[in-house]
Amino acid sequence: MDHDHRDLLSDGSRSDANRIRTDASARAQMSPEDTMTSPRPILRTIPWIGWNVLLWTLVAVVLGPCWPGVAAMSTDRVKELRQETVDMFYHGFDNYMNIAFPEDELRPVSCVPLTRDAKNPRNVELNDVLGNYSLTLIDSLSTLAILASAPPDERGTGPKALRDFQHGVTALVEQYGDGSPGPSGVGQRGRGFDVDSKVQVFETVIRGLGGLLSAHLFAVGALPITGYEPRHLETEDPLYSQPIVWPSGFKYDGQLLRLALDLGQRLLPAFYTKTGMPYPRVNLRHGIPFYTNSPMHESAPISPPEGPLEITETCSAGAGSLVLEFTVLSRLTGDPRFEQLAKRAFWAVWYRKSQIGLIGAGVDAEQGHWIGAYAVIGAGADSFFEYALKSHILLSGHGAPNRTAPARKQRGNRNNNAWLDPNTLFPPLSEAEDSADTFLEAWHHAHAAIKRHLYNEKDHPHYDNVNLWTGSLVSNWVDSLGAYYSGLLVLAGEVEEAIETNLLYTAIWTRYAALPERYSLRDKTVEGGLGWWPLRPEFIESTYHIYRATKDPWYLYVGEMVLRDITRRCWTPCGWAGLQNVLDGEKSDRMESFFLGETAKYMYLLFDDEHPLNSLDAPYVFTTEGHPLIIPKAPSKDGPRQRQSPRKDLTVYHNEEYTNTCPPRPKNTPLSGSVVAARDDIYHAARLLDLHQLSPTSAYAIDAGQMSGQHMARSNYTLYPWTLPVELMPDNGTCAKLYQPEEMTLEFASNAQQVVGGSSFNFLLGSQNLERLSADRIRVSSLSGLKMSMRLEDIGTGEREWRVSKVNGVLLGKDESIVFDRAILGEIQDPRFTLIKDPVLVKLQQLHQINLLDDEPTASDDGSKAEQQQQQSQPEDSHQEEDLDELDADLLEDLLAKVELPPVASPRVSVPAFGSMVKALFNQIAASLDLQLPDATSIPGLRSVPKKSLPYNLVINQTAVTPTGLGAAPLPAHTVPTRAPRIPEFGHVPIEHFPWSTIYPAGHACDSVLPDSAPRDHQIIIIRRGGCNFSTKLANIPAFSPSFKSLQLVVIVSDDGVDAPGGGGTAHLREQAGLIRPLLDEVQMTPGGFARRHPIPMVMVGGGIWGMSSYGLRRGWGWGGGGLWRARG
Repeated sequence: MDHDHRDLLSDGSRSDANRIRTDASARAQMSPEDTMTSPRPILRTIPWIGWNVLLWTLVAVVLGPCWPGVAAMSTDRVKELRQETVDMFYHGFDNYMNIAFPEDELRPVSCVPLTRDAKNPRNVELNDVLGNYSLTLIDSLSTLAILASAPPDERGTGPKALRDFQHGVTALVEQYGDGSPGPSGVGQRGRGFDVDSKVQVFETVIRGLGGLLSAHLFAVGALPITGYEPRHLETEDPLYSQPIVWPSGFKYDGQLLRLALDLGQRLLPAFYTKTGMPYPRVNLRHGIPFYTNSPMHESAPISPPEGPLEITETCSAGAGSLVLEFTVLSRLTGDPRFEQLAKRAFWAVWYRKSQIGLIGAGVDAEQGHWIGAYAVIGAGADSFFEYALKSHILLSGHGAPNRTAPARKQRGNRNNNAWLDPNTLFPPLSEAEDSADTFLEAWHHAHAAIKRHLYNEKDHPHYDNVNLWTGSLVSNWVDSLGAYYSGLLVLAGEVEEAIETNLLYTAIWTRYAALPERYSLRDKTVEGGLGWWPLRPEFIESTYHIYRATKDPWYLYVGEMVLRDITRRCWTPCGWAGLQNVLDGEKSDRMESFFLGETAKYMYLLFDDEHPLNSLDAPYVFTTEGHPLIIPKAPSKDGPRQRQSPRKDLTVYHNEEYTNTCPPRPKNTPLSGSVVAARDDIYHAARLLDLHQLSPTSAYAIDAGQMSGQHMARSNYTLYPWTLPVELMPDNGTCAKLYQPEEMTLEFASNAQQVVGGSSFNFLLGSQNLERLSADRIRVSSLSGLKMSMRLEDIGTGEREWRVSKVNGVLLGKDESIVFDRAILGEIQDPRFTLIKDPVLVKLQQLHQINLLDDEPTASDDGSKAEQQQQQSQPEDSHQEEDLDELDADLLEDLLAKVELPPVASPRVSVPAFGSMVKALFNQIAASLDLQLPDATSIPGLRSVPKKSLPYNLVINQTAVTPTGLGAAPLPAHTVPTRAPRIPEFGHVPIEHFPWSTIYPAGHACDSVLPDSAPRDHQIIIIRRGGCNFSTKLANIPAFSPSFKSLQLVVIVSDDGVDAPGGGGTAHLREQAGLIRPLLDEVQMTPGGFARRHPIPMVMVGGGIWGMSSYGLRRGWGWGGGGLWRARG
């Protein structure tokens, strides 16, 4: 790196305050551009040699690591920025109150109020948010309360903000009443929020309800305001507190809490769904007459409204991000309905996560299925992750919630006949679902899945958008809403990941002087024309949280950059306007309420280090709308109670590196004063944005080249943020190597003679020679024209291995694999490749034949054939345990987790139930995809075959591990032949695929010898692991004459938690198969004590499904190429 070196020791050192100082009275007469673009004198450049080096070293030794650094922002400079932030807030707030109040928002360009679009009810961009209840005032009250704790200054900022807060509460009560059922409950605009407005549930909760609750907590002193210490006394009715008399004469006795309850009750109809997730919209006066399928209308059906049906699509964030506001509402009012509904909605989303632990962005609140297959951290899912962690924080230290609904007569101003409780539709929440610790577990597993599938280190760490089911890359853009995630990581203690991912957004802001809605990392430009920035808070929110964790001055300069750019680009005479296009600076005529409620709030807190909220030692949180919330702790009447932490198994991923605590700040601070500026990856994000290729005169420069040159960083845009002093950067800094994963491609020539197969259920892949077997496996049916891309990746153990990342243009997720049939591998005639058998792992295949076309059970359904055979051959001294032919409920739940089927009631389920569940599964798939299941007339050549002869062939593959040691025997010679025909979806299966159909369940086989008929008349003997070693189990099998109808294979079933002697293995096997390799340390013996002439082949599998009709065995194969590399097939 080559920087200008500035002499800080000669010619008089100057602090930031000396370099930039403007008289307050003069600044008041200047335009925002003049006020915030004062030039900085450039100090003389001298070489870095000789005594300077010695003197710097001496200073570092004397002052030590506590020295703040030469470029750390001065106290006076921070004070100026804090005051400018206050001015920014009041320029918007005062104009709103003077021009737009009591309407919802302000049009800053037109200087008129912004109201709902009455002419176009489907204008959801406006109508979802604007409920006709003075939204901007409600959203701004908590910011005023925070400004009320401003340090003393000549302008009296703190006392003025407190007066404005109290006047705002008074004005709101005048408009909407005090929330009581009497005459005082009617305001100038009506009783409470009794307005004919169809609004979005999520936006109304986070802006309206959250704003009212936060302001109430400040008003009663539950959240701190410097110098404001009201005497808040509890009363018998939690809705009415002892009056607090304000200087204006207004008596606050809980008016905002009662109004919050009124608003919350008007949202309850939206929760009348079958899924527990709320409908996306509700009318504050009429409820949900437009959702005709709601259980609310079952007793009194209503006619569908005219016009298009109301959409039932919501998003994970909209359905699952209500816990904070609704929990506080329940705890403050004693009404448990809200907390229970919000938690149930959260878990309803979480339980629908994919098998790899991801949640989607869009979900149908009525049907419960995902809409689209996108998994993201930004728009659609953002605040769901936020509320997983923050719900844990908010609930920590509090007991279980009250579950007894209060009497209707105590509930304020709603009619008793209108009492609603959607909780009655569902069973009560479990103790685990109510627990703070369970929310923390959900956060850990959600973040682990994100780190596994979305986190991408290439070029610079960022988060991709991936397929919900497979984790494969879907799109390579980041959105402005995703900037919040870095701040959330700070709260979780993941500070390093927060810093590195926040750098990317800092670079994007440096380039555009705002955050475009989407930025394409692939094309390095605004994605799809989505270039607006409506004054969003997410970037400055994360900057604030990282600064609180690190105290690094870097983030103060980032905040200054944001403040400068907002002032320069968004100021209007009547307020602050969002940017319609960050490229050309076109303004939108709207000042969203969250600009005053969030953006200005986080900006202020960044520059007010001593604010009481910044040092509050209590479990308070900022909601996703930036409203501080806390559950006040009432003194215990029964003494201290023990905290209970019931847990529920939510395991998807587990990583011991994930932390519950925040790491300490760095002990050694560079001479520059900034640890972040000294990072060796500081330029990686700048390179990803091509900042080094821009110049102040470039056509693509910030604000189309209109930004004042004196505020540009030196070396064009190489330094970022553009407000950063050059001296904050280390002069001898070096950059780490960009992470570019090693990749290679393997391509096969086209062969027109090779047959390409397909599948009637292969609707997920378009390629003709690829077939989707499951969410994580793709089968290659032809090598003709096959092209595979492979990437060398760290597997987490310090070792690296090649992963197939793309096949025939289809991107694969990290947990996806490709499967090759032995038949097509046999076609390879290239001397550079050798077909290698896997000596350890094999696939044991089990065939289910299930009749999907007839409701009546048949002999082929549910493994009944196997059951009949077992019953016929069962001797009197059978070793079979009662539940050996039953299914493990955990496996069934895994297979059917995403399907709405009757829940498993008992720990184990009989085999016949499996066929019924599979039928129900296929029926739901067919219904959702509008598919017609085949019948005898739709399959060529089978028109005359009866329906009962066309069962569906469901093949379950289980990984089996072969034994090692003196007693290990070769596997049976009869494996699936190379050119065996493919398994049809329906009908008869060729016997060469599943040659073994007689099974003998032998229990543990430890106490006595099995009957002679067991190996003589059965091809497979199933033995449970445990009770004795493996050699003893085999020694209890009688001698027999080998034949095709006699014993071919012994299968050891290893249940979870069994620890049998004679086992050994490696970590590599545990990762691949979840098993250890059995050790047969003795030569196989017969029950009579003689060495067995024909040793019995044996494999071990995990617990699974047994009692099927037929079995087969497939060997694992790999390709070896010149000894250079090897990949498993």
